Amino acid sequence: MRNVTYSMSTSLDGYIVGPDGGFDWTVPDEEVFGHFTDEIRGVGVHLLGRRLYETMLYWETADEDPSLDASMLEWAALWKPLPKVVFSTTLSEVQGTARLASGSIVDEIERLRAEPGEGDIAIGGATLAAEAAASGLIDEYRVMVHPVLVGGGIPYFPRRERRVDLELVETRTFNSHVVHLRYRVARQELPAK
Repeated sequence: MRNVTYSMSTSLDGYIVGPDGGFDWTVPDEEVFGHFTDEIRGVGVHLLGRRLYETMLYWETADEDPSLDASMLEWAALWKPLPKVVFSTTLSEVQGTARLASGSIVDEIERLRAEPGEGDIAIGGATLAAEAAASGLIDEYRVMVHPVLVGGGIPYFPRRERRVDLELVETRTFNSHVVHLRYRVARQELPAK
């Protein structure tokens, strides 16, 4: 079964976007950008909310930008053909390999898991991740913790009254002092019958 992953950058105080709506503090240096490129290689489909989709639209035509370096062109070459599912109540159309979701994120994940396919089902965006987490559908949390306190905004983790035990799978500290944490959801094995 395909893994469902939630991967976003966050401030040390746990926000993906600051109180002013800004996230300029998440701009990756070359080393962190290379990590994101390696991570996207393992993704088979990306689920996005409207705001993240609109932010990422740049990459649909980025390969036409003569100022991009080789690493950014590599990212664009991986991102552009990647199937994307956009959850929005306000958009009527999307571009490239994206399609608008017709159901809930729970329905979409169950459908994608039932279909043949390779690579992770990646979730981008706290609202979508909160819905998937509430239904116990996230298998891994991948957190890029930036050395900044923003004091509020949109939290990385939804405020739910549900305990989820995690197993640390990987850590990495980058030269920029960004720390990558990768946790797998600890699932209880059912006894054999």
